[in-house]
Formats: sequence, C-alpha cells, structure tokens
Amino acid sequence: MKPTKNTGIYVKGSKLFTINPEHCKGIKIYGEQLRSYDGKEFRSWNPYRSKLAALLNKKKNLLLPLNESTSILYLGAATGTTVSHLSDICINGIIYAVEPSPIAAKTLLESIEHRINIIPIIEDANHPDRYDHLLTSPVDLIYMDISQRNQAEIFITNAKRYLKENGQGILMVKARSIDIALKPKQAYDMVKKELENNELEVRDVIDLSPFEKDHAALLISSKMRS
Repeated sequence: MKPTKNTGIYVKGSKLFTINPEHCKGIKIYGEQLRSYDGKEFRSWNPYRSKLAALLNKKKNLLLPLNESTSILYLGAATGTTVSHLSDICINGIIYAVEPSPIAAKTLLESIEHRINIIPIIEDANHPDRYDHLLTSPVDLIYMDISQRNQAEIFITNAKRYLKENGQGILMVKARSIDIALKPKQAYDMVKKELENNELEVRDVIDLSPFEKDHAALLISSKMRS
C-alpha cells in the first residue's frame, strides 16, 4: 500500500484506497473491499461508483485541494459513497452533505451513522439559505454532483454564499442534463462560461470517460470574497 501525492489517498496496483477510521473498522459503505495493512484498514475506492475516484484515475498527477482539516460543502451527496471517502481523508475536517431525496437520504444517514465529521442536510441545494444555520463559516471546498439543467447556477449560488476567498470547487457536469442536443464538450463549455461570468476561475475540464459517459469534472477556484 503506497501513499499518493494526495493526503489520505493510497494506491495498490491500479486501485485507490482510503483509510477506514478506527471507530469504523469492519464497516463497509457500498460493498467495497477492506484490506488490512500495517495495523490499518483500507477501503477500496471504486472509480465506477465515485466520480472523484474516476477523476483521480483519469488524471493521476492531480493534486486535490484536500487535507486532514478541509471543510467541504458537498452538494448532491446521494447515498454517501464519495462522501464516505472524503470523510476518511478529511478526518479532522467537516463535511456538510446536502441531499434532497428522502430515499437517498435514508441510505446516506445509515452510511454515516458512525462518522462524526459529516453533517447531513436534507435540503434542496437550489435554496442554500435553508442551511444557513448549519454553516457557521465559509468552507474550503465545494464539491457538487447534481444532474440538473441549472448545475452552474446552483454551484454559483452556493459559492457566493459559502465558499472562502480563494476557495476551491469540483463540479461534476453531466452533459445530457445541460442540453441533450449539445455535444458533451459544448455543454462543458457552456457551464465553464457561466462560471467564469460569475467571478469563478475554471482551471481545468477533465472528461471522465470511460468511467462516466458524457461527464466531466470542472476544477474551480474562487476569488469572490473580500
């Protein structure tokens, strides 16, 4: 098991791993493999189940804006697959996991039962004012995976409200949710332009195929706060 350049992320062969916290040993979130090594338990990170793992597989030298104390606003937490790996990495940080679907949220709540650094928020990310009382300070990173036509608008609205000055963002864009008539690159460019028109810098656009068809990760920096 070898550490990568990214804090808390390891590799063995072609597979990525994160460390399961001591109080979560033996607990799986989505049927992932558990491997013991040097007194620690490692969880395999499936790139076909997590777009963030897909991103790391596509761009192996990518340095993520993450460390043990990173604070994250996660929009579109779903059932908690990627959230749980971020919880492993940012062990001393905090993750605000926003998910509107009661069905997905039920699984999310079960998945994070033993994880004290995740705050579940059962709300619609279109209305960030509804979780003002939970986010008491700006976050280091906004991670978003919401397949809606107004993906860029949702990200911008939340970033203006909650992202630190010089904070970072990772936006997973589903091209077909933007406009089914557009080619994927055209959809990504449309989102990129909207973000840049709202004081956000898009540093890179990375296609996630073959792990996710017609999806791309946009890496974003903010300078909106003063």
